[in-house]
Amino acid sequence: MKRLTAMILFVLMLSFLAACSNSGQAEDKIVIGIDDTFAPMGFRDESNEIVGFDIDLAKAAAEKMGVEVEFQPIDWSTKETELNSGRIDLIWNGYTITDERKEKVLFTKPYLANAQVIVTLADSNITNLSDLAGKKVGLQGLSSASDALNSNPISSEVEITEYKDNVLALTDLKNGRVDAVVIDEVVIDYYMAQEKGTYQVVDESLAPEEYAVGVSKKNEALLEKVQKAMDEMVEDGTAADISEKWFGTDKVLN
Repeated sequence: MKRLTAMILFVLMLSFLAACSNSGQAEDKIVIGIDDTFAPMGFRDESNEIVGFDIDLAKAAAEKMGVEVEFQPIDWSTKETELNSGRIDLIWNGYTITDERKEKVLFTKPYLANAQVIVTLADSNITNLSDLAGKKVGLQGLSSASDALNSNPISSEVEITEYKDNVLALTDLKNGRVDAVVIDEVVIDYYMAQEKGTYQVVDESLAPEEYAVGVSKKNEALLEKVQKAMDEMVEDGTAADISEKWFGTDKVLN
């Protein structure tokens, strides 16, 4: 009987130690879900390394939080599912605040302003939203670009093609399969700098928006830690330095 009791206590002790160990690992590392084609926020460079503005910002925040960071490429259309299932801890890659998303996740304060814009090829005769009538328009599926277009009356007059990512949408634009693409302003600014003379942006934007970090509603403690780190980076100039590196100016919201 004594031996059985001792064995039970030993098993319970091992279980307790394992739980403590797993808990410590969770606190020492955060997994961030990204779309690894979303330049300049998070994407793969020529060496296949994940780089970008949000990547640098997240690394700096993790350092202030005293944790390791892992970037996990995900299907962007399932980002909230990935977060709420616990497979990732944060959504941090040009993640736009919307009322619909607020019902699913917690958001930090916004850190970057953006807008959804219409991009065409440089020689296109599309100069305003009304010119889109009867045209084929591409965009990333289940993105804020889709929300912005669908909330505009012109959406009923265009043929919409959804893509897995912006790179595929822009490729089809260059190949003439679509006439225009709805895309984040910060993204197309990057590609226009890389491919000078290829694109033009229609003067009328669809919708202003703001980026923030998404956190599970089950994890308010992590939200507070991330926000504290971001506030410190704004205050000490770290965020401004990262913005200067990627955009040539300080775009970070205070």
